Amino acid sequence: MKQVVTRERNKGYYRLNHLPIWLWVFFILPGHLTYALYTRGFDRRHAAWLAIVFVVCGWRALAGRLPGCEPQPYITHWGERQPNLPYRVVCYTAAWIDLLVPFGLNVIGVAIAAASGKWMMAQLYQWLYYPLALGIVGATLANITPRARRTTINEGAERAWFYVAIWVVVPTQTVSWAVWRFGQKAGLAGADLGRAGLLAILLVGGTLLTLGLLGRLPRTARYYFDESAATEQNGSQMNPDKN
Repeated sequence: MKQVVTRERNKGYYRLNHLPIWLWVFFILPGHLTYALYTRGFDRRHAAWLAIVFVVCGWRALAGRLPGCEPQPYITHWGERQPNLPYRVVCYTAAWIDLLVPFGLNVIGVAIAAASGKWMMAQLYQWLYYPLALGIVGATLANITPRARRTTINEGAERAWFYVAIWVVVPTQTVSWAVWRFGQKAGLAGADLGRAGLLAILLVGGTLLTLGLLGRLPRTARYYFDESAATEQNGSQMNPDKN
């Protein structure tokens, strides 16, 4: 049974460092605002939403009700069975939406452009962003979403899958954007630009996914909690004559 942490309290800088993460997670959660941000820039709607997110997340962080902002670590073993807290369920569901939905729409949009030469990102965000986001909420309600399930059993493995997604999505999205941006400057357009973007997604995303599945990237090693061993150990401690 491997310990995750040995500290009894989280240090102040550790708690503070997690606040910007959740500010970003909830700021980019509304898909229509995020798409407008990347295509037309920051406007009053973004300022108003950012203010709301800052106030709410700051309040919950001070109350110790954001993951990583708690005074004491909630997860002290690699997935010992205990109830998952509601704020963890909400936060990690939102984080999965941020990771998977824009990435999925980008892959679909680039694939369509590679095949037809038509770029349909605006339509895809309009038609599919919120249905896909609701699908992830549905997965949480069905007790499927990693780190957002009803118990923390096997958190050591679910944490790893979460970081696999981060390692795959963030660099791949960044490279895809760079190919789109500099490809235009190089004179690529339509299907040619789509094929260049799709190739970048397949190469970068495929490589990182393979490394993540192999546990070769930071925080992607998977640990499973052995409940039977823990029960036996606790029983031995309660009955020293059996030792």
